[in-house]
Amino acid sequence: MALTNNDIMKKLRVAHKLRDDDIVKICALVDFKVSKSELGAIFRKEGHPKYKECGDQFLRNFLNGLVVHLRGPMPPKKKKEPSK
Repeated sequence: MALTNNDIMKKLRVAHKLRDDDIVKICALVDFKVSKSELGAIFRKEGHPKYKECGDQFLRNFLNGLVVHLRGPMPPKKKKEPSK
């Protein structure tokens, strides 16, 4: 059985000991706004009436934010000088 995006989010939350507030802040690092109620819907069981499927865009933005959270922002790229 394959893992869903919801399963991946749950496993990352447990592995990094993240709370809903932490996830909201991590998403904000990449200018992605998410509410606590949206997170609650994503972390519910699949049969629950308020369950929401975690989309690819949500997971992608969270992962990008997690990279920034763990490593820090990327340094600016240096401009290459034209060769003579």
